[in-house]
Amino acid sequence: MRLFWILLAALPLALSPLSRAADQPAFDARLSGYDYPYPVKTLALDSQDQTLEMAYMDVRPETPNGRTVLLLHGKNFSGAYWKDTIEALVADGYRVVAPDQIGFGKSSKPARHQFTFHALADNTRALLDHLEVDDVTVVGHSMGGMLATRFALMYPERSSSLVLVNPIGLEDWEAKGVPYQPVDAWYRGELKKKPEQVKQYMTASYFDGEWKSAYDPLLTIQEGWIRGPDYRRVAWNSALTYDMIFTQPVVDDFPRLDLPTLLIIGTRDRTALGKGRAPEAVRDELGLYEQLGERAAQRIPDAELVELADIGHVPQFETFDRYMEALETFLEGNGRNGSD
Repeated sequence: MRLFWILLAALPLALSPLSRAADQPAFDARLSGYDYPYPVKTLALDSQDQTLEMAYMDVRPETPNGRTVLLLHGKNFSGAYWKDTIEALVADGYRVVAPDQIGFGKSSKPARHQFTFHALADNTRALLDHLEVDDVTVVGHSMGGMLATRFALMYPERSSSLVLVNPIGLEDWEAKGVPYQPVDAWYRGELKKKPEQVKQYMTASYFDGEWKSAYDPLLTIQEGWIRGPDYRRVAWNSALTYDMIFTQPVVDDFPRLDLPTLLIIGTRDRTALGKGRAPEAVRDELGLYEQLGERAAQRIPDAELVELADIGHVPQFETFDRYMEALETFLEGNGRNGSD
């Protein structure tokens, strides 16, 4: 009888990890246990003496308007977070292509790879070739804004217009005083991350300290990778892409953009890579998006600026209707016909 009560008392402890597992998923490097909002396909790429797979969603409307929108995700995101944007655009008649770049989302996480925005742009061009899409409106958020800029510069004949949603890279952090950090240091920092730190970072950096349940989907992948079996590989790819972002600024190339460009800027955003390493004297001068958006609009020859007051780094989650209104209005007035 005594053994029965001992076992009964231990039962909640034995079950608790199982119950937590349902709420705290763990993902492998390719997110095989994570469902995207639309069917995912892959494109094989022969890149840097290896074959890699680029995952993507290609969502087509029932009544196409003949135009295609290319959605490029940010550093801490994947194609999946474009769900509501895809739904709205498809309802408007646009075909939408939303890839996961190499090193992100459901795409390959190579053990050895030289990450450059030029290479990622070329991979994206190869995807459009595969899909037989001639030209697109390029929409990039966060890091995706840097990639969208590089894509538009490399392939102007494929880019009808450009939309930058709270892009990072509106300033050259090294030129402003942020010291360089080697890849190994980025890697060590990534390996130290705990799942709960993902929410802490996003709450402070993206949403001004106020978290809402609507933002929860932004946590799932990042937290799941940290708990998963392949996190060292994921962390290594993350370190390589941080180095790419820091060492390959695009802000000085803005004057070369020769296409209609929309900047959607949440003015409360304070994202700046390496801000914590910057000298205290310049730290408070980094990531001031209410100033950076205006400066970028002045440097881009054909730019329109829509500022979203009191909004942070992820407008498509924090104020979807205002963000979508700006995007749809711009699309209605710009862009040439593409492929269905």
